Amino acid sequence: MNRLNLTERAQVIRCLVDGNSVRATARITDVSKPTILKLLADVGTVCAAYQDEHLRGLTCKRIQADEAWSFVYAKAKNVPEKFRGVWGYGDVWLWTTLCADCKLIPCWYLAPRDAHAAHQIMQDVASRLTNRVQLTTDGFHCYLNAVDAAFPHGIDYAMLVKMYGTDPQNETRYSPSICWSAERKVIRGNPDPEHINTSYIERSNLTIRMGNRRYTRLTNAFSKKVENHGHHLALHFMYYNYARQHQTLRVSPAMQAGVSDHLWSVEEIAGLLD
Repeated sequence: MNRLNLTERAQVIRCLVDGNSVRATARITDVSKPTILKLLADVGTVCAAYQDEHLRGLTCKRIQADEAWSFVYAKAKNVPEKFRGVWGYGDVWLWTTLCADCKLIPCWYLAPRDAHAAHQIMQDVASRLTNRVQLTTDGFHCYLNAVDAAFPHGIDYAMLVKMYGTDPQNETRYSPSICWSAERKVIRGNPDPEHINTSYIERSNLTIRMGNRRYTRLTNAFSKKVENHGHHLALHFMYYNYARQHQTLRVSPAMQAGVSDHLWSVEEIAGLLD
């Protein structure tokens, strides 16, 4: 980024991670949209590489996993015929994992909601851990074989199966589904019943939607290209893991996990490009 100095880069990044769209960031920082997208691609690439290298050898004891829906280019029903079934057009699912103790997000995966993606995210998180963990997922059946393949030497694994329905008194288009029941199912090992839940990872999904404008519902701020979608997620998780003080922990998740010795500034994230 020869055109933007460190301060200008940091200002753009700060706007993006605080939930502003690219156009709003352009108006706030007086930086052109193409320059912002170029910066996003560059910083997203280095953020993904940095976290892939450093978020390893973790001693997490309780991991939660979940998937968050979004779309790119257009909603699935509106995708043109020539793009039907092509990756990057229509539904896009974000697979995430989270440590319930330190709130770190060790890995994520952008993919369809299928068995291959379940195997990828489970293999990834297993490669980053050094000890036996307790894992909780939702009731998505593809996790069953994926967990068996990723953790052949033992794991305490349970599913939290939730049943959803609609309230006939609510407006159906804008009101979220209501959770009628939740059943804990022990799949492998001996998981602690008190910690069979997905509350932290579901709260993390809210943080993603609040801090990433591309995940805001019912707006025109959705991603037009899946590549930029992935770059923004890498930047978001870098900021969340390293530079955002967790309100409960009072430190960043990376500090709590022992992979960072200080709270990063946005300038440090921007400085990764150098």
